[in-house]
Amino acid sequence: MRYEQQHQLADGYIATIEYGKIQTADISVVFLHGWLDNAASFESVLAALHQLNPDWHLCAIDLPGHGLSSHKESSNFYPFHDYIDDVYQLLAKLSPNRLVLVGHSLGALIASCYSAAFPEQVSGLVQIEGYGPLGETSQQTTSRLREGLLSRQRIRRKPVRVMQTKQEAIERRAKVNQIDPELIAPIVLRGLKAYQSGWVWRHDVKLQSQSLYRMSLEHAESFRQHVTCPQKVILGQQGFSYLQLFQRDDSQSIQFERVEGGHHCHLQSPVRVSNLIFGLVNKI
Repeated sequence: MRYEQQHQLADGYIATIEYGKIQTADISVVFLHGWLDNAASFESVLAALHQLNPDWHLCAIDLPGHGLSSHKESSNFYPFHDYIDDVYQLLAKLSPNRLVLVGHSLGALIASCYSAAFPEQVSGLVQIEGYGPLGETSQQTTSRLREGLLSRQRIRRKPVRVMQTKQEAIERRAKVNQIDPELIAPIVLRGLKAYQSGWVWRHDVKLQSQSLYRMSLEHAESFRQHVTCPQKVILGQQGFSYLQLFQRDDSQSIQFERVEGGHHCHLQSPVRVSNLIFGLVNKI
């Protein structure tokens, strides 16, 4: 049965959508969504997986600043590494017998780094439209810092944008993500709140700032090499093109799967994605 919870952290709380009971399940599958998405990104996959095995514990979280989770204090601009700390705190409370992490996009970056840093905790890893942390050349370091700080200034001056109806918000997001409105609607509806005579995005506006720092290509590769658990990478046929390069280079050691859809292919092909996750978990 589907239910929702809040889990307290040292600073704030994380909201979740869950199926099954962690106390009785042999395995827990924890889902981490992409940037500016939320736990509803996995609604269709959760429902399909629960049908395949009702005894598993399934848990999709709202990352801090997203969905129904709390925002961080005003000075915090959500650096990437802090998400790993947030996930660590959550998993310490869940204490699953065996853990599989499933991440989409930003969530895949977090899940891969977590799996590399804490291999004793993670029994399996599924990355959807992501493969390890983002990296770039050292020549981009200075411009990254400059553009990141300027983006913070722009956000501080940014006015609140009010949408008149929920449908307006759904159609706007569907256009940005190039996806059918009905598929993106659950994410949008969980990510809205009433404001004056309309609706505004619930997520923390500071999430829209650019990073001040990104790992070197060598650092990112080191994280990928330190993932020791069974893993699977799921890519959309029309997804991010740069990810196809990894499939070409690493296909001998990592299982890559292609499914129909774009960057949100798990929304467009939920049954196929659920079956791929199910297959990995059954091998553990």
